[in-house]
Amino acid sequence: MIEATSCGGVVIHRGKILTLYKSYRNRYEGWVLPKGTVEPGETHEQTALREVMEEAGVRATIVKYIGKSQYNFTVPEDVVFKEVHWYLMTADNYHSKPQREEFFVDSGYYKFHEIYHLLRFSNEKQIVERAYQEYLEMRSNGLWGKQHKYY
Repeated sequence: MIEATSCGGVVIHRGKILTLYKSYRNRYEGWVLPKGTVEPGETHEQTALREVMEEAGVRATIVKYIGKSQYNFTVPEDVVFKEVHWYLMTADNYHSKPQREEFFVDSGYYKFHEIYHLLRFSNEKQIVERAYQEYLEMRSNGLWGKQHKYY
């Protein structure tokens, strides 16, 4: 078994959530959250911010850690156990530009009920649900947009 660690972000701007559409050679299609592999010497926070920037062209700011998801998938002759660390993030505008080199063909910000139905993977739906509840709670307490952790 191969173990892999990735980090990603649930980016929220004015109540809408960033998502990307990936289309990989007709073998993989669907809406996903930005995430990617930790590079040597990087912290999880740095990886999450870098991946959001690379995959979506969004300069985000981490608000807080929201948890991890885990899943397995097979590659030729082995199984990969993947752990993804997720961060609630904010951006200061709706601009995004999907990374074509990684087969992202569209990106945008969607309302929670829309993104929940768009997302392909149940573990990402659960993370978005957790992140959105945290966002709503922070907003109702007057904390959203006031406290950010910069990395």
